[in-house]
Amino acid sequence: MPIYFLKRFALIFPTLFFIVLVNFFIIQTAPGGPVEKFINQLNHQKISSETFDNSLNFKNLNFDKSSSIIKYQGSQGIDPEIISKIEKLYGFDLPLVERFWLMLKKFIIFDFGESFYQDKKISDLLIEKFPVSLSLGLFSTLIIYIVSIPLGIKKALNDGSKFDIVSSAIIIILYAIPAFLLAIFLLILFCGGNFLNIFPLRGLTSDNFSELNIFQKTFDYLWHLFLPISAMVIGGFASLTFFCKNSFIEEINKNYVITAYAKGLQRNQIVYRHILQNALLIVIANLPSTLLIVFFTSSLLIEIIFSLDGLGLLGYEAILNRDYSLIFATLYLTSLIGLVTNIITDLCYFLIDPRINFSK
Repeated sequence: MPIYFLKRFALIFPTLFFIVLVNFFIIQTAPGGPVEKFINQLNHQKISSETFDNSLNFKNLNFDKSSSIIKYQGSQGIDPEIISKIEKLYGFDLPLVERFWLMLKKFIIFDFGESFYQDKKISDLLIEKFPVSLSLGLFSTLIIYIVSIPLGIKKALNDGSKFDIVSSAIIIILYAIPAFLLAIFLLILFCGGNFLNIFPLRGLTSDNFSELNIFQKTFDYLWHLFLPISAMVIGGFASLTFFCKNSFIEEINKNYVITAYAKGLQRNQIVYRHILQNALLIVIANLPSTLLIVFFTSSLLIEIIFSLDGLGLLGYEAILNRDYSLIFATLYLTSLIGLVTNIITDLCYFLIDPRINFSK
């Protein structure tokens, strides 16, 4: 089994390489990159004899109306020297393959460079935004497990009952509602629209957060997180609840449970001393992948809707601004975390039940 996990770990590197490779060439060859975005901004400026942008050290910029540059959309009439300086600024003066290898060499040592449009080191940006997304992911996963496991056990013990049928219908209906649509509904209902004004409309803290004591800060923080987390978890109960229920039903029908009943053990003893331990093995082992799904999929639109300054909103703004360096950095990290998490999930299965042999 150690050899199997070593092989899985070794496969991370080629897998990550091809993920970055495919996305790099698709994004880099797509129209509307940072150079074109800068040119569009340049076209909307009133050009004078003064310097257009001191950060680029462009002096006496002027438009050459006879220029016939068509390399970038909107570049007609712009001095070729200006365009070459813009390309050098963003690294587009190098061939495509050379840009890829330079980026890959830096990414190996986690040197992501600087953001094109936020004027900050990308590593600092990621560290700054990570706690927000981590809070959403951890709290959401914790609530999902706290609710889904007891509910799944209850449904398994009352399989086919009225409670089981009604709860299944409610869970499926909630699962069918997209998280972003539910978030918008909660905003309209509870954030000062035409109905109630109970929760804040946006942000993670109040304006006077620095003036509050530790207990008030905690309450304020949770008060701002309540609606975003509610939108994320309400539709997230379904898969884990049914997974837990089916796991219990499978264990209930096994011979050791029938033997326990034959020995005269009480139902609660059988359920909580024998069935619970075996049935929850797979559920607990699935925790890393559940956290990953909540962290990287559900939080994206939620952060945008509630204006939470996390990784999801950061990635969305990077795409809007064609901030290639930030886009590739977030892609690289999320892919790496996803691959490592899959291995951790398999390792949890093995540690909980050593009889599992993945190599076979």
